[in-house]
Amino acid sequence: MTRFKLLATGALFAVTFTAAHAQGPWTLGAGAAFVEHPYKEYKHDVYPVPVIGYEGESFWFRGLGAGYYLWNDTSDKLSITAFYSPTYFKPKDSDNRQLRQLDRRKSTMMAGLTYTHDTPYGYLRTTLVGDTLDNSNGIIWDIGWLYRYTNARWTVIPGIGVEWNSENQNEYYYGVSGNESRRSGLHSYDPDSGWNPWLALTVNFRLTDDWSVYGIGRYTRLSDEIKDSPMVNKSWSALFSTGITYSF
Repeated sequence: MTRFKLLATGALFAVTFTAAHAQGPWTLGAGAAFVEHPYKEYKHDVYPVPVIGYEGESFWFRGLGAGYYLWNDTSDKLSITAFYSPTYFKPKDSDNRQLRQLDRRKSTMMAGLTYTHDTPYGYLRTTLVGDTLDNSNGIIWDIGWLYRYTNARWTVIPGIGVEWNSENQNEYYYGVSGNESRRSGLHSYDPDSGWNPWLALTVNFRLTDDWSVYGIGRYTRLSDEIKDSPMVNKSWSALFSTGITYSF
């Protein structure tokens, strides 16, 4: 059964709304997203994606994430931020007999700080957040450099960066405990922290002054700490989303 989730990971949807939210403080829309998970024999996910955004002087809202600006000028922005992270693992969604014996890994709410610095040559964006619901008790630090190119109705934003996952983050989503090992036959696994480099591309086309269509892709190269997990059979993960928005 298709599950309804809004893909509101901080790094990706910060890029999305930079492109799609250009003509007014409010943005509404709808789209779909395809997610390729790294877990063994795991189902590909296709999600409906409602797009809801607001950008103000002191407060912003993007998808299931929100923030309050501590500093906001033309070149530097610092905000307290919180967002729902949809990373999860459901044993029944894998066709692998051993993975179906493992424990479920839940989604969570992440909170922390986001900083952006604009220059004529692009902008630096970094986010440091931690789990607030005691699921993973993990920390994620994402840092990237993006360049915004605008020509008439087109806006194109390529980006490159790296994401650091703490030991707790990797252990919760990719580790295998002793009890899980005895049940499943997989060897137990206790990963350390790791770095995941990524590439992203956002393309936005304005159909009219208010209506736009967008496409977003993000490719992540997984760290050895994730790739070596007995739960995983890929060296990468990917996400693609496309849809239409209305700004006012």
